[in-house]
Amino acid sequence: MAQQTDLKTSQDSLNHLLNEYYRLNVIVFQANSTIEDINNIFELFADDFTYVHEQYGGVYSREDLYNGYKRNQENGGYDGEVVDIKVNNKIFGYNAIAVSKSFMLKKKGSIKAGDPQLALFEFKDGKIYRITEYWK
Repeated sequence: MAQQTDLKTSQDSLNHLLNEYYRLNVIVFQANSTIEDINNIFELFADDFTYVHEQYGGVYSREDLYNGYKRNQENGGYDGEVVDIKVNNKIFGYNAIAVSKSFMLKKKGSIKAGDPQLALFEFKDGKIYRITEYWK
C-alpha cells in the first residue's frame, strides 16, 4: 500500500510515485519477498503500462513484466544482494522523470554502489505508464 504524503504539486506526485516504485522494488529484491510484494509494485502501474529495455529484449507488457518478476522470485533471483537504490539525479519534465540511479549492492560483507543507470519514467492519470531503461 502506498504511503500517504502531502503532494502539493504535480512534480511532488510524480516524485512520490518514483520513490514508491524504488522502495517497493528493494523489498521485492530480498530473499524473503512474497507475491504480495510484487503486487504492491504493480498497483503503481497503469493498466496499459509498458516496460522498454532494448538491451534485455525490447518491449514488455504489464503482464510480461509481472511474469518476469514472479519467475525471478520463484527461481531465487531475488537474494538480497540489492540493499537499496540510490537516485543520483532526476530531471523532471511534463509527466516524466529522467533518472540516474545506482543499485546499492552487498558484496563480500560491504555495500558498494553499482554502475549508474539511466531510466525514463512516464506517467498518466496518477500511475506509471511507461518505464524505458537505457543501460546494459
